[in-house]
Amino acid sequence: MSAEQAVLAADGLTVGYGMAPVVRGVTIRARAGQLTAIVGPNGAGKSTLLKGLAGVLRCTEGRTFLGGQEITNLAPEQLIRLGLGYVPQVSNVFPSLTVRENLELGFYIRRGDIKPDLDRVCQLFPDLSEALRRPARTLSGGQRMMLALARGLMINPTVLLLDEPTAGLAPLVVDLVWQHVLAIRESGVAVLVVEQNTRRSLRDADWGYVMTNGSNHLEGPGPELLENRDLVRLYIGE
Repeated sequence: MSAEQAVLAADGLTVGYGMAPVVRGVTIRARAGQLTAIVGPNGAGKSTLLKGLAGVLRCTEGRTFLGGQEITNLAPEQLIRLGLGYVPQVSNVFPSLTVRENLELGFYIRRGDIKPDLDRVCQLFPDLSEALRRPARTLSGGQRMMLALARGLMINPTVLLLDEPTAGLAPLVVDLVWQHVLAIRESGVAVLVVEQNTRRSLRDADWGYVMTNGSNHLEGPGPELLENRDLVRLYIGE
């Protein structure tokens, strides 16, 4: 996928903690209305890469562009204002606040009437519509993830970064959350997801990246990567 086609483009990123790089020289693209999956073994640097893209960790090398504008090492709040949403795996909702208050926090950078956007996310996530006045701590694990996704959509993002959106959820809930992820893609948002379920994510991905030891190892259309027998044997299992 060329840089010209991508709404999010990162070239040669090196990211880590302190002086220790975890991600080394990674190049990645995400396109509007497509699902881009990042897969690989534990410790490959997938979540660290997302934190670098989201401004949570500093990139020591490389450059990142959003819609052609360089955003390398901008602060997370600046990236949000430019349309880059990030949903981390943990601590992704405010438990003491109500569902509605969580959603309102996602809208804080914008102006105007919140109601159309609130109605839109409640239509996409019906469980939330029935729980707007409840504290987020009373939600199930799957509902909390739906709330995190919905809050990410309240900024009206062009790109949404998702870190392990189905981790720790029951199989039936996993299916439901994943359906919502695909619906977000269909809305025209570029979705870049790190997902432990390699087979599921690559099956549905328009493009996939396989990371090992902090670097790009393979890339290509998700279903084609699933046909790579070495990939399946090493990272998925027959």
